[in-house]
Amino acid sequence: MTKPKLTYFDAPASRGEECRLALHLAGVDFEDVRVKRPEWPAAKAATPFGSVPTYEVPGKPVLAQSNAILVYVGRQNGLHPKDDFEAARHEMMMGHVEDLRAAIGATLRMGDEEKKRVREALAETTIPAWCANAEKQIAGPFFGGSKIQVADLKLFMMVKWLASGVLDHIPATIVAGHPKLVGVHDAVRDHAAIQAWYAKQR
Repeated sequence: MTKPKLTYFDAPASRGEECRLALHLAGVDFEDVRVKRPEWPAAKAATPFGSVPTYEVPGKPVLAQSNAILVYVGRQNGLHPKDDFEAARHEMMMGHVEDLRAAIGATLRMGDEEKKRVREALAETTIPAWCANAEKQIAGPFFGGSKIQVADLKLFMMVKWLASGVLDHIPATIVAGHPKLVGVHDAVRDHAAIQAWYAKQR
């Protein structure tokens, strides 16, 4: 292995995509390994915790968990705060995203009736509260102010998912009343490096 390797499913979504975006934003030349579903059982056995994304740096053990990968990439490339307390605030927000991702993710394997009931409850209380709490922490236009950092990529992917309309029983407008949260999404979306990444994927 001569360059870093990121492994995730062959989809422009969730934890893997935010890590791809971080590496691209940092200008890291990396191997973008995209696992197809039939390949997953064999690939899973090689991961530290039975999950992806994983990140491999030449001469180092395999790194797992998206927040750990993002923080490492961010620290190495000036995309995570140097101040310890501010870094902890960014990591706090990244954990906040993972809390909601876990709550919604639990519904993906539910039957139709149970999924409808649980997602309607999430849309009624959990997601609005999550958005309101995130909103209070955002400086704008990015989470910590004027500079894009790895926490912003995690917020971007979550807002993009919520607003996509692909989550049955969760209105695509659910984030619309939170201008700072939407603002982080838009600021990341409109960043030149992010636009270049998506142009390359077409």
